[in-house]
Amino acid sequence: MPQHITVVEYSPQWPLKYEREKEKIVAILKENCTAIYHIGSTSVPELAAKPIIDIMAVVKSLERVDAVSADFSEIGYEYLGEFGMSGRRYLRKGGDERTHQIHIFQMEDSCNIRRHLAFRDYMRTHKIEREEYEKLKRSLAKRFPYDINGYCDGKEEFVQKIEKRALEQYEKEKGNDTVSKGSVGIKFTKDAADRKTGSGTI
Repeated sequence: MPQHITVVEYSPQWPLKYEREKEKIVAILKENCTAIYHIGSTSVPELAAKPIIDIMAVVKSLERVDAVSADFSEIGYEYLGEFGMSGRRYLRKGGDERTHQIHIFQMEDSCNIRRHLAFRDYMRTHKIEREEYEKLKRSLAKRFPYDINGYCDGKEEFVQKIEKRALEQYEKEKGNDTVSKGSVGIKFTKDAADRKTGSGTI
């Protein structure tokens, strides 16, 4: 059955759900995990979203992630490998009505890491754009309740526009320090695949 696309009011439970899941993920990845972040719309206070907790983990080695794939299965995740995006490991929980998604990148992949963090941080600090995005998402969810490609395609132009602004702001603030401090304490500094697989975060 296709994924049912629903956009609901922001919930203060979302960051708590992220924190609980983060502990499980770090326990599996151990020292391979250099940073972990709550990303996507559920990480943006006051933004309505699909109630799916998106998590980005940054690791030293993707091969070492592959080696513990069975451990993720034990806590309810489907381990789907790259799933349409080279250099990523994608996992999801909840089946058709998914509840969590994990996007894992190797620490050298600053481009993908940066774009997720930049979009999140921009939406957290720009109320007008946040409200525009919410209005768009609600409209698309009503129009495409079981069509993830239609939903994502409908957001593409807006997301690309905001992502460009977000990356420009992020570069000014971070400079060459491209990955911000991760929530496990180690310092670092919407693409076609996500549309086709329904694995996007935003």
